[in-house]
Parts: sequence; structure tokens; C-alpha cells
Amino acid sequence: MYKAILGTLVAICLLPTIGSAAEPRARDIGVPFAGTPGPLNAITDVAGLTVGLETIVKDLGDGKAVRTGVTAILPRGAATASSPSFAGTFSLNGNGEMTGTAWIEESGMLEGPVLITNTHSVGVVHDAVIEWRVNNGGADASGYWWSLPVVAETWDGWLNDINGFHVTPEHAMAALESAKSGPVAEGNVGGGTGMICHEFKCGTGTASRRTAVLGEDYTVGVLVQANYGSRETLRIAGVPVGQHITHDQAYDMPGAPSSETGSIIIVVATDAPLLPHQLKRLAKRAALGLARNGSYAGNGSGDIFIALSTAGDPGAQNQALSSVQMVPNDEIDPLFLATVQATEEAIINAMVAGRDMVGNRGNQAKAINHDELRAVLRQYNRLNEGH
Repeated sequence: MYKAILGTLVAICLLPTIGSAAEPRARDIGVPFAGTPGPLNAITDVAGLTVGLETIVKDLGDGKAVRTGVTAILPRGAATASSPSFAGTFSLNGNGEMTGTAWIEESGMLEGPVLITNTHSVGVVHDAVIEWRVNNGGADASGYWWSLPVVAETWDGWLNDINGFHVTPEHAMAALESAKSGPVAEGNVGGGTGMICHEFKCGTGTASRRTAVLGEDYTVGVLVQANYGSRETLRIAGVPVGQHITHDQAYDMPGAPSSETGSIIIVVATDAPLLPHQLKRLAKRAALGLARNGSYAGNGSGDIFIALSTAGDPGAQNQALSSVQMVPNDEIDPLFLATVQATEEAIINAMVAGRDMVGNRGNQAKAINHDELRAVLRQYNRLNEGH
């Protein structure tokens, strides 16, 4: 019932601000990227992985507005509740939160899904994930178990009434239960609904790369919740776009934050057989894709990344000695490069899919103008004119 009500609410409230899988993507408007994407150019190109998005958009009166949501990434689809994956994490700058990382660092395993929301809703989403896992086989026959969920955040307090605590357990459950394979909506959706990057409207973005290691084909998929950066440092396809498109900066108005307020959460998934220490190395490489777009990981930015592998099932033989496969370290470079490339593109996809939004107290964030972006890229001979 609650999913039907929330879905109707989203459909009728500020429809032009809601992103969808049909929004133009960066490649569609001629932004060039290196590497070979998977068929969906999304994190869901990693077989078995599903993504759920719950978008909350409503006006409360007296200038208050809700522009937020929840994103859920289930590495093994419905089996995620009880089937762990090897994982590693990396904090480029720690002015943010990703729960559960201490146990991942200790055990090398991600036990459950990854959820992303706004800064002040981590607690309620954390509780909801535990309930979801218990309800979906994450407890033993006695009903007793324990869970240290991974819930990450970025700050949407410019557009969202962040201190109104509008995310509920039902929203988190809806994101988890709606998770599916296939195309992933981008821009103003899920946890990215109220997010801003490089002072343009931004939010949720995804991309993927196909690569080969020792004659085997593998996929690396990335999903970002992008909410970081200043305008002047923005680079797209190597072009200093932020120095050319200087108008309509989100925080260029009275009462705006005086310094960088954003963050970015990056989730990297692969079907390549990697061990936890290798996945930590993969998570670190996401920082290089972020840097390509002009981030310098400012003091106010929470830049926290997680990488996971869906290869094998590290929890399947927990009562006996087990054997696992791994890509040799000397052969891992193609996966590093794929991570950098997919991260770079996922962020720009989030920006290109963003749509103008008016939010809490009338605060605004403008989307990047596609025609202006194309003109700047053309000036530097970087536009793919075939699009």
C-alpha cells in the first residue's frame, strides 16, 4: 500500500524534476569517453546485481519542501539478505558517513546490501535494512542474528528539509523491494534526488566497462551519488567546462553555504574474482575517475567508496575449508582502468540527467544546459559530433 501511495505522490509532485531511465545520457549528447561499456552502461551490467530507487518529492507549505530519497544496491539480488560478497572500502576524505566499514575492513565481506540516502536519514535506513535482512532470511532458525548494514550519505540540505526527518523505514523498504536489473534511472532520483555537484543539479549516475583479463571477459559497474565540487574546477572529457559555464551556480545567492558542502559516494561492483585487499585497491582507483572531473576532495567533502565482487560465494562453505579464485595482482590493471573510466562517466551521467529543481525555502539548483556543454566541448574539439 505504502509503495502505491508514494509512487502516486512522486508522479504528481514536480514531475519535470524527476529523472528516469529515458533521460539523455552524456554519450547521447556527444560527450566522449574511453573504454567499452556494457550493454546497459550501468552497474546492473554486473550479472545478478539489482538497484532500487525510492524518490520522495513533496511540498509541505510555509516554504518547506522534501527533495530526498533512498537508493539500494543489492549485489546478489534477492539472495543478498543472506549471501555475502567480498568487499573493500576507501575513504578519500572522511567528512561523511558509510556505516559497516569497520567490519568490512576486518572480515573482508559485505553482508547485505548497500543503501544511500541523505545525511540525517542514515539511522532510520540502517534500522530498516536490519529488518529487511531478518525478513528475508538473514536470521538463523532461532530468529537470532546480527547485522552491520552499509548505509552511506550525502547532504541535500540546500534543496531538502533535511531536519524534517522525512525518510521513513517504509521508504527504505520500498527501495530494497523494488530493486531490479536492467536500466537504472539517473539524475533526480533515489538518494540523489536533492543532490548538487559542481553547483549544477546532479544526483544518481551509473556506468560500466567491459574488459578482459587472462582471456576472460569481466564487467566493472559503478553507481554514484554525486553531491560534491565547485564550479570553477569542473572538467568534462578533459575540458575546463566550469570556467566557461559560470552562470546559474546553485550556491550563488543570499543565505547559501560559503564553502564546499558536498560529498560523493561511489559503489564499484565487478564479476571479476578479486579478494578483499584487491577490492580495496579497486575502491581507491575510483578517486582517479572523480579527479578527472575536477574534484580535489575538499575539506568539507565526504568522499567514501566501496568495491565488491559478485564472483563466487564466500559464505557458501562456512563450515569447511574453501577455495577461492583471484586475479593475479600482475594482471589487475585492466580492472583498475575500467574503474577509473566508469567512475568518470557515471558522475557526468548524473549531471547530464539532472533537471532544474526548486526546493526547500525556494532554494534552487539549475541543471547543466546540454547545448552550452556541447558548444564548449566543440570549442576544444572534444565533441562527438555523431550525437
